[in-house]
Amino acid sequence: MKVISTEKAPAAIGPYSQGIVSGNLFFASGQIPIDPASGEIEGTTIEEQTKRVMINIGELLKAAGCTYTDVVKTSCFLADMNDFAAFNGIYAEYFTGKPARSCVAVKTLPKNVLCEVEVIAELA
Repeated sequence: MKVISTEKAPAAIGPYSQGIVSGNLFFASGQIPIDPASGEIEGTTIEEQTKRVMINIGELLKAAGCTYTDVVKTSCFLADMNDFAAFNGIYAEYFTGKPARSCVAVKTLPKNVLCEVEVIAELA
């Protein structure tokens, strides 16, 4: 296994890695809308927070040597399922390859953010 780490995505806030490459797969830890430069939550709306999450995912994918189109599975967590349509609007701009996906509402997310996304990608 190879640990993937980049300063262009938020540092882990617990005992885990930003991502791991195992074989030809990249597993990214869940990303929340933290601006890696400031360490602060970015945005107050689901749209703003989703955009930051997607940017963070993109930086991790880049660090692992892949892109959004290499993603085969996403797991999406929303604080409120009423945000589903707005979340999907931003999500669709990034995941144009339409990977397999789970999307669930959860009671609470870290730092009380509105969304979190984790991905699995295939390395070329």
